[in-house]
Amino acid sequence: MNKIKYLLLIAAASITVTAMAREDLSETGEFLDGVAAIVNEGVVLRSDLMRQIELIQIRADSGEFTLPPMDVLTEQLLERLIVEEIQLQRADRVGIQISDQMLNQAIANIADAQGVPFEQLPGIMETQGIDYGEYRREMRRQMVLDQLRRIEVVGRITVSPREIDQCLDGLDENVVLNSEYNLSHILISVPESATGDEFAVAEKEANDVYEQLQNGADFGEMAVRYSDSDKALEGGALGWLKGDQIPTMFVEVISPLESGDVSTPVRAVSGYHLVRINDMRSADQRSEVEQMNVRHILITPNEIIDDQTAKQRLDDAVEQLRAGGDFGELAKLLSDDPGSANDGGEMGWTGPGTFVPEFEKVANESELGVVSDPFRSRFGWHILEVMDKRMYDNTEDLRRNSCAGQVRNSKVADETELWMRRIRDEAFVQIKS
Repeated sequence: MNKIKYLLLIAAASITVTAMAREDLSETGEFLDGVAAIVNEGVVLRSDLMRQIELIQIRADSGEFTLPPMDVLTEQLLERLIVEEIQLQRADRVGIQISDQMLNQAIANIADAQGVPFEQLPGIMETQGIDYGEYRREMRRQMVLDQLRRIEVVGRITVSPREIDQCLDGLDENVVLNSEYNLSHILISVPESATGDEFAVAEKEANDVYEQLQNGADFGEMAVRYSDSDKALEGGALGWLKGDQIPTMFVEVISPLESGDVSTPVRAVSGYHLVRINDMRSADQRSEVEQMNVRHILITPNEIIDDQTAKQRLDDAVEQLRAGGDFGELAKLLSDDPGSANDGGEMGWTGPGTFVPEFEKVANESELGVVSDPFRSRFGWHILEVMDKRMYDNTEDLRRNSCAGQVRNSKVADETELWMRRIRDEAFVQIKS
């Protein structure tokens, strides 16, 4: 298999390949496709399940991991599709939508990371037998799921100043937080509000898995077979994580381990975890970055102002500014950004990664003191001016952000698992034989 086909298939395999069941109806209202499961008011189709199996088999054939027996694999894949269908229904109820602009940017980022021009991607995928339209639908679905989880899980997690200060106290001596790890993970889960007996059953299973791993079992295969994590079908692979991205409950466990080692089972509220260190490397925490002092004006299209009108307002504003108009006064008058309008559009000193990619691209390419032409982001139409640039030692910022990220991420894993099990338990699910 050539490289580009492999990369695209791996990217596609990380996205649920589930067609919209509501489109697969005959004139009599019967499903043309077999139903694998009824999920609330929706369904999971057998064809979706078969395509998931095919994608996993492609990954296994590439040598990433060994597949478990087909009945185990099918059960795991069907459960994933059921849980994702539940999440999509929740996303639909709260009105989460992904615009074409957001979708194009996400796909462009993937293409750029693989050295493929965005404009050439559809043609390349076609030559490899991959339907570009279906790929876009799958990517949009994954972005919807990500937004839902940010709203219902990540957005509700708080990190207190005290938690950050406690982390900072031991940061310099903490080997894990000053390193990067390539990890894999297995979760033997328990139900929400599990009893002591249920924890005991999970502990026994986790110890059995650990013993098999110590006896030479393949970690990826064991993850596919036994893990309840949402990364199970990727062989439990978490990829490279910085120290602040590693959940707190793993930090003490992995600190004495070396590459290739597997931790003993770690108990948490969601169940028992086993972690494998695939590789590790040191991470330099000292950093200096170029910051920009930027101001902007945002016009957001709505029911009254359409996209063309929003752009036209900024075209007019650019003419005024280039004729000597005051940027700050125009921002106060026109801008729809509540965070900067009252400050004349000024956003303060910001470093790389602060803005969405389409905004940051224009800012990086702008000359000092020159107002940009109008451009579109996911938030609407902007013009911006870079007022100044500087080099800034952000070491202390990195330290605080590192601790905030570590504390937050230590909560995300468990909260996500609990949330997914809770919405699964609340849903009506009927598996079809």
